[in-house]
Amino acid sequence: MKIAMIGTGYVGLVSGVCFAEFGFQVTCVDKNPAIIDRLQAGEVTIYEPGLDELLVRNARDGRLTFTTELAETVADADVIFVAVGTPSRRGDGEADLQYIHAAADEIAAAMKPNAVIVIKSTVVVGTNADVRARIAKARPDVPFSMVSNPEFLREGSAVEDFLRPDRVVVGVHDEAGAAAMKRVYRPLYLRETPMIVTTLENAEIIKYAANAFLAMKVTFINEVADLCEKAGGNVQDVARAIGMDNRIGSKFLHAGPGFGGSCFPKDTRAYAATGRKMDAPQTLIEQVVTVNEQRKRSMAERVIEAARRTGAKSVAVLGIAFKPNTDDIRESPALDIVPALQKAGLSVRAHDPEAREAAEPVLHDVTWCKSAYEAVDGAGITLLLTEWNAYRALDLKRVSTLMSGKLLFDLRNVFNAQDLEGSGLEYHSVGRPLVGKSANT
Repeated sequence: MKIAMIGTGYVGLVSGVCFAEFGFQVTCVDKNPAIIDRLQAGEVTIYEPGLDELLVRNARDGRLTFTTELAETVADADVIFVAVGTPSRRGDGEADLQYIHAAADEIAAAMKPNAVIVIKSTVVVGTNADVRARIAKARPDVPFSMVSNPEFLREGSAVEDFLRPDRVVVGVHDEAGAAAMKRVYRPLYLRETPMIVTTLENAEIIKYAANAFLAMKVTFINEVADLCEKAGGNVQDVARAIGMDNRIGSKFLHAGPGFGGSCFPKDTRAYAATGRKMDAPQTLIEQVVTVNEQRKRSMAERVIEAARRTGAKSVAVLGIAFKPNTDDIRESPALDIVPALQKAGLSVRAHDPEAREAAEPVLHDVTWCKSAYEAVDGAGITLLLTEWNAYRALDLKRVSTLMSGKLLFDLRNVFNAQDLEGSGLEYHSVGRPLVGKSANT
């Protein structure tokens, strides 16, 4: 079986490499020659732990190749995965399907009979049926199967998630498509990974509903954190206790500055937009979207108010990526918080172990530092935005000595009271009591 992977972004590259690891012949296609040149040279174009090793090994063993030639690749493929971007459309928040449609048109022109076309991109309900009709109209004489196979990869853990998933969701239109996907995922079947075979429409809804529910959990615990701050509670104790309820679970109950990344923001907006379009309003998710945007602004205001109180003029921002173990800055809280701090007159010194290259073009007038200690040197306030492991091991006494001020805002609740002992820092976290409160507060 030969697999074509259209798109070498986050989903496409991880999926293509991992399918090659399963033993299939995989060709990844991208229109950008610079990206293909880097991949052909064995250089991964995204930061994802473990991906580089798998890429190099499978390319060396001849199972994995990269090209810009879509038509040639599709003409020889048995299964064609579409993993192109579906960004939020300006104005209404719906998913922009222009790249899906463009890929479908090129696939239709080149596919061989009985090819299986699989949309792995996140798409709104009805997209697979529309694409199937579009391809059938273009090539009415060529039989093919249509499949929806949404991904559930967590950035920073994507390789592990692909190789050992909680489940595989497959939406099919015919038995030929179902049979092909069972063959593609046979290595996971041998590990007794659950495979849900359902309709095209169900598979599309499952993806959006899953992400919307997880985003809702994040927003819920952030509002619980606000209540804890007002009442003198501790959100981590609350989250631990409610997470022990099997009906709730502990994952995604971590208070912070709001969710970001390539999935939750655009998927919640698209899910809400789909509900409005189909006259089935998803009011809970509408509120999740609103609260999450407000959350980022309120976190910036906390720091700005503290700067006014203490006279601080500069902020050291530790972490720009939306989460650790990735260089992805899409919809990162930092992209809202840093400009807000600058607008309030604060200068920003920043550090991130992996995201600087991606962030420099979009975050202007920022002083980029080679280490966390360089960033905090002379800063009036230190603001921790991403919970990289490197920051967990910071010597807070050294941080305090290097800073001109004594305020540490930890928006990921990385540290605890014991970590702060003897540091002299005034420590602000999320949904937990203040540590080292200054006398003039």
